[in-house]
Amino acid sequence: MKHTDWKRHTVHLFPVPALLVYGLFMIYPIVAAFTYSVFEWKGLQKIAFNGIANFVRLFTTPPYNELFWNAFGHNVYYFILEMLVQNGIAFLLAYIIYLKIQGSGFFKIAFFLPRLLSVIVVGFLWKLILNPYNGVLNVLLGKIGLEAWQQPWLGDPKLALTVVILVNCWFGLGFAMLIFLAGLQSIPLELIEAAKIDGARGVRMIRSIVLPLMRQSLIIIAVFTFIHAFEAFELVYAMEGSEGEPFRSTDTLAVYFYRMAFGASGDTVQIGLGSALAVILFSIIACVSALFLYVVRKSEVEY
Repeated sequence: MKHTDWKRHTVHLFPVPALLVYGLFMIYPIVAAFTYSVFEWKGLQKIAFNGIANFVRLFTTPPYNELFWNAFGHNVYYFILEMLVQNGIAFLLAYIIYLKIQGSGFFKIAFFLPRLLSVIVVGFLWKLILNPYNGVLNVLLGKIGLEAWQQPWLGDPKLALTVVILVNCWFGLGFAMLIFLAGLQSIPLELIEAAKIDGARGVRMIRSIVLPLMRQSLIIIAVFTFIHAFEAFELVYAMEGSEGEPFRSTDTLAVYFYRMAFGASGDTVQIGLGSALAVILFSIIACVSALFLYVVRKSEVEY
């Protein structure tokens, strides 16, 4: 019995390594950011406790406040465009596959393949494609007589952020499609057949039957999209660098944090301000995600 009890208690030690890794790489950075944000720093040296002074400075002192709201606006635009383009197309593709057209298995694999690539690789690949002089896109437009459509895609402040977001939509399309497909496949076929008998077809079927029955999937993909949009860094960094070029037109909160916390491109390291920005970004994501999850749980109860 004693030997059996020892084995039973030993099982509880198995999660310890995973908890240590999680604590080291997740919990500790969050606690450290909160701690660093309430101190004044000189380079890498902690000077004195200053309460919320870093937060006040971030919101009220130029150019920090101007750069913050500029980046925040880009994150909001990132989320809206990703929701409309990526998730809109992903839903349509998932619905077409759900109808079991010929070759649907191939389409699932084909649309998901970009997701298997590294974000950095995707960024540099599209940077080559969008090169204004010898990039594939502009060369192709010239070959088919559409020279007027040729653009400096990543060099125009009016286009750059939209182009980066569209590249991200291409990258994330397959993942969103699978989430929607899982939601569609959870709908009982009896309801679909009954709706068809009642005359529901096409858009009416989607609006009245399909979307209400997969609202949980819609909320889940909205949460993922929001988190991804407000954490946008790798693709922007790969395509436009740490300065959010051109002229800060692709700057995001994560890129702005990177410049302040690590002194990118010759900027001074500002650990206090960078940590304050990290805390604000964490708070935005945590609060909105919690709100979405509350809506999901409430819909589960109602359902």
